[in-house]
Amino acid sequence: MLFFVILIEKYISCIFIGEIMKKRIIISLVILLALAVIFVLVSGRKKKGNELKYLPVTRGDIAEKALAVGTLEPEQEIKVKSTISGIVSEVLFKVGDMISKDSPLFKISPNPTPLEYVEARRNMEVAEVTLSRIQSERDRNAKLFQSSLISLSQMESMEAQYNEAQLRHRVAREKFELLEKGRIQMSNRNIDSIVKAPISGIMLSLSAHEGDPVVPLTNFQPGTELCSMADMEKILFKGTVDEIDVGKLVPGMETEIQIGALAEKKIPGRLLRIFPKAKKEGNATLFDVEILIGEAPEIILRAGYSATAYVKIQEHKGVLVIPERLVITEGEKRYVEVKQNESINKVEVKTRLSDGLNIEILEGLKEGDLVVERPPREIE
Repeated sequence: MLFFVILIEKYISCIFIGEIMKKRIIISLVILLALAVIFVLVSGRKKKGNELKYLPVTRGDIAEKALAVGTLEPEQEIKVKSTISGIVSEVLFKVGDMISKDSPLFKISPNPTPLEYVEARRNMEVAEVTLSRIQSERDRNAKLFQSSLISLSQMESMEAQYNEAQLRHRVAREKFELLEKGRIQMSNRNIDSIVKAPISGIMLSLSAHEGDPVVPLTNFQPGTELCSMADMEKILFKGTVDEIDVGKLVPGMETEIQIGALAEKKIPGRLLRIFPKAKKEGNATLFDVEILIGEAPEIILRAGYSATAYVKIQEHKGVLVIPERLVITEGEKRYVEVKQNESINKVEVKTRLSDGLNIEILEGLKEGDLVVERPPREIE
């Protein structure tokens, strides 16, 4: 009140002062008034922030959970490779297609080097000349055998040489045809340069396009990866758990998976396996875990989704709970402040399970008790 009286006096007095002094005094008065308003607002906020809050003890469910961070991956991803060298002439699918087993994926055109082509052709011609020569000898020996001029063992030896020459000629010819045309017809099967799907599943990625060279898969080289595919009906969560929690986990525990791209969706799961050996990431010691994902009919799962899994270690339902921040720890004892008959008393409590936010109360409180929450201390 005194402040406003002073302002009025200043205003009256400025009537009898010159115009310049009037303007200066008015500006000063406006600044003082603004400062007064700010002071009143700040004082009101401080007073309001110092008020105590009372939270009732309630009943609820509380669970201890272990956190696992990882991604969604197919249980088995197949890298498709070719056993025939050449050039990709045609790609017969699109990424994302559902592919049945043994469906054609790629057509590979042979692309032999000039040396390979010449060598295969010359081997075929040499085998053909050798077969012709042995066939002539066989025909002469057959006439001599009919005239009893050579023995049976000599005739059988010549027959064996002829059969071997026939086989060598056939192998050389088939190798040349496969190198030249990319396909051959054998008595019991067709061999061609078409790469087929090894399993039924969804095509995940395409690594080779038309015109790309293909190195075949052999015992001495890994070969060119053409594409990858997987059965997306069998999806796993693959992630890591901190060593602090891994000792509490057992295969078969229920889990809840939250996908980063689908924040509002939660998917049930079951802990499948815990890897026996830890790995280091920075200063943390982590264990790999795999979780089998349950049915999620309304959600389209994609390989590579980042996700967080909560493994339920234990759960207590219908117990007394309060926010854990209200518990005061002094040595080995725990206390809370409780409003009793318009006074605040310090009560010792016994606690059990905590989920990081709320804590279970075993003794010391009953449902409906008002627990005091003091305002946080201001940083000066």
